[in-house]
Amino acid sequence: MEDLKEKAEEQLSNLRKEETNTKHNFDMLKQSLDDQIAADNKDLDEEKAAKGAAVAAKATAEADLSATNKDLADAEAALASANQDCMQVAADHEATVNGRAAELKAIADAKNILTSTTSGAEGQTYSLLQVRSGSMLKSRADLANAEVVTLVKQLAQTHHSAALAQLASRIAAVMRLGTSGSDDPFAKVKDLISQMITKLEEEADAEATEKAWCDEQIAKTEEKKVDLESDIAKLTAKIDVASAKSADLKNEVKELQAALAALAKLQAEMDNTRQESHAAFVQAKADLELGLQGVRQALTVLREYYGGSAAFMQQPRPAMPELHSKAEGAGNSIVGILEVVESDFAQNLAKETTQEDDAEAEYQKITQENAVTKTMKDQDQKYKTQEYTGLDKNIADMTADRETADTELSAVMDYYSKVKDRCIAKPETYETRKARREAEINGLKQALSILEDETAFVQRSKKSALRGRSLSL
Repeated sequence: MEDLKEKAEEQLSNLRKEETNTKHNFDMLKQSLDDQIAADNKDLDEEKAAKGAAVAAKATAEADLSATNKDLADAEAALASANQDCMQVAADHEATVNGRAAELKAIADAKNILTSTTSGAEGQTYSLLQVRSGSMLKSRADLANAEVVTLVKQLAQTHHSAALAQLASRIAAVMRLGTSGSDDPFAKVKDLISQMITKLEEEADAEATEKAWCDEQIAKTEEKKVDLESDIAKLTAKIDVASAKSADLKNEVKELQAALAALAKLQAEMDNTRQESHAAFVQAKADLELGLQGVRQALTVLREYYGGSAAFMQQPRPAMPELHSKAEGAGNSIVGILEVVESDFAQNLAKETTQEDDAEAEYQKITQENAVTKTMKDQDQKYKTQEYTGLDKNIADMTADRETADTELSAVMDYYSKVKDRCIAKPETYETRKARREAEINGLKQALSILEDETAFVQRSKKSALRGRSLSL
């Protein structure tokens, strides 16, 4: 029982430890999950805030886009309306000029006809000697009216004005109808003249406004034209300079490429020559070393045969005998010859080795110089290529800008032509028309002044006559 109790207590202790560990692990996992949930909730709130800001920014951008599109549509509509108005005004002006020219021609033809056919009738009808019976003011009033009619006719003839000629005819018609019973016998005539003065002044104001608009448009258009022509000239000069520089750089790159090709060809020839020279040296060295070895072996054999010593080897070489005989002198001669051959072979081997070393050093030196030259020319070619590529891009951009300026200049010149047709291409200049209209207005004011003076005189005459009647009564 004690054993079972101890075993049970041990199992209980183990279970409690496992429970404690499990609970600890659970608490740690729960804390980790809670922290993760808090971090995720924070990230979610930040994402929601960012989303709200993005939605607000999108709404603002869409509103701005809508307003911009509306402004663009309004501007395009205003531009189209302005273009249409300008075209309509130009057409109206041309029609007005043509109508005025036709009116002047018709009036001139009518004037010629009237001049040639109605001179006698005019004298009979509008003679200053005629008086209307029953009129208290017939002599002085008729004289004033005739003077006014004559003045207006002179103005019409001087300035070739159909309107003034028509006014003169209307004044003459009023004279024929008579003015008896009126307080102011010249009221109708003065009203006609005042209306004509008002009309001329309104026309003068309208032409002054037109002149101001024309001057402003011509000045602005000419300024824009000069600016565009200056821009085009500057762009053309820049394009010409850049094109010339690009062409020079391209020629220099071609020269560099040709020089690099020639250098590569020269290096290849040097490589082949060096290989052939080295191969010849290797063969010559092998031959010389083999020959030198053979000569030395032969000398060894001969010296051993003749028992040559140091003294024997140092004896001078005797002269060749006339007849071959097996003697020591001949052996000495052969040995001497072989020694000379050995010396020649050794010298030749040393010479070939020296020449090979010199040739190899010269080859390496020139190869190094060629490598340096190639590197410099490659870099020069690279930079010049980059430079003319950039210049070509700039030339393309400036050419596009010049084409845009040319298009804009063409539009400006078309508008300038229309403005000149409207403002300049007229039968007479604005200054001439202004002077003529001022002369007409001054002449009519003079006629009106004559009538005003005559009206004052008539009124004084009426008052005198009334006073006379009162006295007689």
